[in-house]
Amino acid sequence: MSTTYYTCADALPVFLQERYIFMRETAYNAYRRLSYVISNALVTLPGLILLSFAFSMTTFWAVGLDGGLSGFLFYFLIMFASFWSGSSFVTFLSGVVPHVMLGYTIVVAVLAYFLLFSGFFINRDRIPGYWIWFHYLSLVKYPYEAVLQNEFENPAKCFVRGIQIFDNSPLGAVPPAMKVRLLQSLSNTLGMRITSSTCMTTGLDILKQEGITDLSKWNCLLITVAWGFMFRILFYFSLLLGSKNKRS
Repeated sequence: MSTTYYTCADALPVFLQERYIFMRETAYNAYRRLSYVISNALVTLPGLILLSFAFSMTTFWAVGLDGGLSGFLFYFLIMFASFWSGSSFVTFLSGVVPHVMLGYTIVVAVLAYFLLFSGFFINRDRIPGYWIWFHYLSLVKYPYEAVLQNEFENPAKCFVRGIQIFDNSPLGAVPPAMKVRLLQSLSNTLGMRITSSTCMTTGLDILKQEGITDLSKWNCLLITVAWGFMFRILFYFSLLLGSKNKRS
């Protein structure tokens, strides 16, 4: 997700380089600001679609993500939505900041905070109450949670069975036979049968551990797309307020 959004930073100089042309043309009423915003968005879509497809093909099968063809199609959609919202965010900033270097500084700083509070480094349940608002403002939160749900939503798939619960713990170096006896002791203590084939952690358990329980993956997709439209609207208002020159 961080790669996706940082890639969108290359859209920052586009309007900054076109600003004087834009101001001249709108001053002579060659076109409306709204027309420029809509055309700017439409022109970027083919490139974003191609970039999203290339990124999805490169990562989904190489990493071995779950879900088959339907999982890949959703992965492609959320990648496209991420590029769309990231490009819209950077385009909005280009209408606010006057210089390229200042814009890059702001983009990198804001995206770093988006990533920090997205839920990857700190679970939503562990984020302090006075910072939780930024968690929901994070552009990275929604595609990140959507991708995780796309990977772990299958309740029939097991990720930890039997003696694997001792992995990555001080008991991980214990011989397998001893681990089996430990499972038998746990079974006697808990009053339930636990064997080497018993599923201990499902995908839904992993999602709960990561604090991803408040939104479905489709809601995350819709919210990500909505962020893109909102920043395009804000870009329009930045043009409306930032350049009011009219031909007399």
